[in-house]
Amino acid sequence: MRVERGDWRRRIHHRPDPGGGTGNGGRLESAPSVLIVDDEGSIRTICRVNLETDGMTVDEAADGRQALERIQRQQPELVLLDVMMPDVDGWQVAAELATDPATRDIPVIFLSARAAREDKARAQELGAVGYIVKPFDPVALGAAVRDVLDRVRRGEREQLNRELFDLE
Repeated sequence: MRVERGDWRRRIHHRPDPGGGTGNGGRLESAPSVLIVDDEGSIRTICRVNLETDGMTVDEAADGRQALERIQRQQPELVLLDVMMPDVDGWQVAAELATDPATRDIPVIFLSARAAREDKARAQELGAVGYIVKPFDPVALGAAVRDVLDRVRRGEREQLNRELFDLE
C-alpha cells in the first residue's frame, strides 16, 4: 500500500534485521506514525525523508495550531515538536497535550535549537521523553525515534523523562 502525504492509515511492512533475515519471524508489524511539527519546511523534509526511510509513517504540521488539530484527529504514536514557532509555540502544544486525557499519553520529543538547561527542564516538566538539539544527525533520527517508542512500550517513559539532563 502506498501512503500519500497526510495519509495516517497505518501501512504494513516487514522490518528486516541487519543480518538480512526477517528478524521478526516473518510477522507483519505496523509502521509507527510520527507527526513532525516545525515551522521550517527544510527541517520537516529532512526528518520526513529519514523517518520514512526507516519505515515510519510520517505527517507534518507547520505550526502549533495545525499540530493540535492533527494530533486530535490522527493520534500519532509520537510527536517531534519544535519549540520556537510563531503564534502557538511548542511549549504551549506540549502543555495542551499533557492536560488532555485523549493525548497525554502521546510521547513528545522536542526538536529545538534551544539547548539551555532551563529549556530541558521545561521539557521535562511538560513530560517530554526526549530532547534533540539542532543541528542534529538526520541519519540517526529514525533509530532514536524507534528507541524511544520501544522504551515507551516497555514502560520506561518516566525514565526517559528523567534522562533529559543526561543528553548534555
